[in-house]
Amino acid sequence: MSLTSVAGLGGIGFVLLAVAINVIYVRARLPLPGATKSLGTAADEFAAAGDALKRPSVLVPATWLGLTLFAAGLVAVLWNGGSGAGAWALVGLGGVLMQNATFACVEALRFGLAAAAAHHRGSVAGLWGLSNVLFGFNQLFLATALLGFTVAGAGAGLIPGWHAILGYLSAALLFVSSCASPYNVDGTNRIALAGLIGWLGWITWIVGYSVILLGL
Repeated sequence: MSLTSVAGLGGIGFVLLAVAINVIYVRARLPLPGATKSLGTAADEFAAAGDALKRPSVLVPATWLGLTLFAAGLVAVLWNGGSGAGAWALVGLGGVLMQNATFACVEALRFGLAAAAAHHRGSVAGLWGLSNVLFGFNQLFLATALLGFTVAGAGAGLIPGWHAILGYLSAALLFVSSCASPYNVDGTNRIALAGLIGWLGWITWIVGYSVILLGL
């Protein structure tokens, strides 16, 4: 199987797993990253989560693998050396790698919050603030991936106009949402809708690109 096919499957797999993980969290009423909750409510939810928090997290490493394969396939297709439009694919790859590393920290912080809520609530406030701001800043890396791969794909004529517009608009929304992260430290997020719409655009954009990769 070619790298482009693996990349296309990786992108679709990432989206399916990401949606499935979020559905599991919602159905089990587990605390979600970046949720707009008060400190007291978040502490109670993390304390009550227990081992249930571990089950959906088992799937998370597979999402990072799928997204990395997706990005590697795009770089292989779009960049052939030089500093033309295709070089923007390297910007996209950087965004994906940074989002994987940052979200690994966000995921680990969830278990730190659960342990603190159950055993030492005095440290919950600091961990909660760190988790909220880090989760918000992570949107910058999604925006970077969107921008880099959209510029490269549009320059190569690989993606249609609607796909490029979706990439740029989603990147702009995620960037704006990330800039507001310092104001979300206490769990309030007045522009959460912008980040949500940007994220939905991001996963739709990935599916579109994955279909293109599978067709190469």
